[in-house]
Amino acid sequence: MDVRPLRHFAAVAEELHFGRAAERLGMTQPPLSQSIQALERRLGAALFIRTRRSVALSPFGAAWLPQVRAALAAVDALEPAAERILGGHSGRLELSFVSTADYSILPRLVHRFRELYPEVELSLNEATSDRQIAALAEGRGQAGIVIRQGVGVLPEGFAYRRLLVEPLIAAIPELWIDEGRLVPEAGRIPAEAVIASPLILFPRRAAPVFHDLVTGYYSECGGEAHVAQHAIQMQTIISLVSAGMGIALVPRSLRNLARTGVRYLDLAAAPPELETGIIWRSGEAPPVLRNFLSVVEAELAEGG
Repeated sequence: MDVRPLRHFAAVAEELHFGRAAERLGMTQPPLSQSIQALERRLGAALFIRTRRSVALSPFGAAWLPQVRAALAAVDALEPAAERILGGHSGRLELSFVSTADYSILPRLVHRFRELYPEVELSLNEATSDRQIAALAEGRGQAGIVIRQGVGVLPEGFAYRRLLVEPLIAAIPELWIDEGRLVPEAGRIPAEAVIASPLILFPRRAAPVFHDLVTGYYSECGGEAHVAQHAIQMQTIISLVSAGMGIALVPRSLRNLARTGVRYLDLAAAPPELETGIIWRSGEAPPVLRNFLSVVEAELAEGG
């Protein structure tokens, strides 16, 4: 149905006078009357009750008017909605992330993005780096926060921006320190103590890059990791440390995960570093992704 007759009907219904409605619409009265008559013929019912002195809505016209107004409001909203979508102020952003990012830069980015673009639906999905890249390569999702070592050489067709580089630190059962089982040196844990302690670690199948970074540190220190327990969630790993099952090497940002019974200590030997960044398909980015990348740049410029 042509929207113009609907606007004509709404104007006459609000003015209840064909002359005033025609003036409001910027047209003459005869074409307006013809438009209303044609609409009535199409509907098979009268919209108005006309006399020589007055115009009133018919019962059908009065019942139909709210629906016409709603339809016109929806039509009028289409252009502004398109502008919001094209400007990245509306739409959907699908972002995946490695679990370690949840304790570092991800919360700040999400908070800032939501403040600036509250109408954008933000879908977050936790996944390992390799799974994120595979999904993006298949056209699923728009961007991912990954561990750089897990990316290696960037696959063709991808762009990457570094977000954060942080050293690994040790999460230690506080009871071990209180009982003297592990003695820090100047607030740090010596390499010998790391090697001698049972380790809680991601299984290699779940996080190969992180696993190799940790076990590689043991090799560099002249020892071998003795894994007491595997766990696939960072919170679970810290809980097991709290229970005294062993130590864990975790990103420095895990200090933000305070847990009773756990002490975080720097490594005395040169710690390995973990690089986290954002990856997306190169080329023309969707508007919502462009805006998210702008938020990333603003956060990094402020020292995030």
